[in-house]
Amino acid sequence: MAAGQLFSRTTQALFYNYKQLPIQRMLDFDFLCGRETPSVAGIINPGSEGFQKLFFGQEEIAIPVHADIEAACAAHPTADVFINFASFRSAAASSMSALKQPTIRVIAIIAEGVPESDTKQLIAYARANNKVVIGPATVGGIQAGSFKIGDTAGTIENIIQCKLYRPGSVGFVSKSGGMSNELYNTIARVTDGIYEGIAIGGDVFPGSTLSDHVLRFNNIPQVKMIVVLGELGGRDEYSLVEALKQGKVTKPVVAWVSGTCARLFKSEVQFGHAGAKSGSDMESAQAKNQALKDAGAVVPTSYEAFEAAIKETYDKLVGEGKIAPIKEFTPPPIPEDLNIAIKSGKVRSPTHIISTISDDRGEEPCYAGVPMSTIIENGYGVGDVISLLWFKRSLPRYCTQFIEICIMLCADHGPCVSGAHNSIVTARAGKDLVSCLVSGLLTIGPRFGGAIDDAARYFKDAYDRNLTPYEFVESMKKKGIRVPGIGHRIKNRDNKDKRVELLQKFARTHFPSVKYMEYAVEVENYTLTKANNLVLNVDGAIGSLFLDLLAGSGMFTKQEVDEIVGIGYLNGLFVLARSIGLIGHTFDQKRLKQPLYRHPWEDVLYTK
Repeated sequence: MAAGQLFSRTTQALFYNYKQLPIQRMLDFDFLCGRETPSVAGIINPGSEGFQKLFFGQEEIAIPVHADIEAACAAHPTADVFINFASFRSAAASSMSALKQPTIRVIAIIAEGVPESDTKQLIAYARANNKVVIGPATVGGIQAGSFKIGDTAGTIENIIQCKLYRPGSVGFVSKSGGMSNELYNTIARVTDGIYEGIAIGGDVFPGSTLSDHVLRFNNIPQVKMIVVLGELGGRDEYSLVEALKQGKVTKPVVAWVSGTCARLFKSEVQFGHAGAKSGSDMESAQAKNQALKDAGAVVPTSYEAFEAAIKETYDKLVGEGKIAPIKEFTPPPIPEDLNIAIKSGKVRSPTHIISTISDDRGEEPCYAGVPMSTIIENGYGVGDVISLLWFKRSLPRYCTQFIEICIMLCADHGPCVSGAHNSIVTARAGKDLVSCLVSGLLTIGPRFGGAIDDAARYFKDAYDRNLTPYEFVESMKKKGIRVPGIGHRIKNRDNKDKRVELLQKFARTHFPSVKYMEYAVEVENYTLTKANNLVLNVDGAIGSLFLDLLAGSGMFTKQEVDEIVGIGYLNGLFVLARSIGLIGHTFDQKRLKQPLYRHPWEDVLYTK
């Protein structure tokens, strides 16, 4: 490994397995450091392509998303760092694939628990091909003022406090990512800060070792001193001991191996990392600390004295003139995300949608303020749900029963009506359910099933103006308007629509008042004197009875009744009901595996 600096202000990475927060933290760090280009060149999300929107300072940018590693490397040949956020199950395979790409130079494997045999293969391949693996089980690494991997160093507030937005003079390497954050803070308090920091990871077989990075730091002119934080377990620290003894490290090294408390336990102790367990005496923290001290490293008597040892070494270098004071500057503020600013009360933002019928922000969705659990526990039906979502109130039970009866009676009227016919033809063309449903719904209008609102509107206007049936019908005739809700192609005086009779019977039994319905019947009696088929149809029955429901329940003002009729609520009831039948016809045709429909030519009048 050896060589020198891994990252620079122009380093770009490919991020594997999209995670919004660590990528945004990388971009925020870029902006904080004054980078001109984002450090994330592309995202690899297996099976997905497109773009992900993120922020680079105040500017919103679109980062390309690629479906596989090969495509990403080909699209971004200058991106030489691969940040792998895959799970421990797939991290090895994706990492090996990345290592085999000629453009990739450094890989960081975040997952812990990667199978050791797989890790060994990655290490062998990387060493044979002069590539660097950081991890597994790592938070990553950082070059102050230039580049950072994922969540390294935590929040922007912590990065600023640790002065990581500009380079210092200290090279730091640790096994632990969490303790790295702690040491970044410690080093910033007593020195001019970090130049580069690496967490090699806590698994038994790290892709790179403490000594690998110490030897690199020794070759970087800007690094004036080195801080190392090891831990009990394994023998990684002894490679550093040998490097010190052989004189390969010429810069001051301040080191501490944590885990000295392990001797207080009678049995072997497993600490947080897979590699941090007390084994033989040689793997103990005490033995490693002593070996490092004997080899020439500055080793304090305890972790508590670690900070003082770092400070003393740094101050000595300053006194010798080997470290020049760094001119401090204030980094640019990172724009705060809108949702965070709103929560903290710093800004106000207008909403884009208003909703008054439902709310899904709590523990469970609510319909007009009624929790979903209450709807189920109280045995509410479809009519009750419609009353909540359409009318924003709980209507009396007879009202919701009437709504349910309307739905049942209007669900279907056979395969020959225009809506069903359209859905059948569409289904036989092999189209999907939604297309079949919509093709049928699009036929609903003033000529088919869509006259309920008009019937209610005209009956209400005539009744409220005290027009006699004669005056009403004749005035409509003069205007050239057919009376909505009156007339049927099949039904007549002697064969009335059974659905109309059932609705009228229910209303007369349960409604407090049926004045609008009775008026509609009077109109029917008059129109029957003109033609035998000018009977009150189901549209007229529903329209007039809904007026009675709204007016008689005492739960709606006159203005609300006018608004409900004007908006189209009543046609909505027919649309909802008939959707059931249209879906049924679609499934029926698909179940029967009916072929493409072609209308018989004998049924067409061909004429010039």
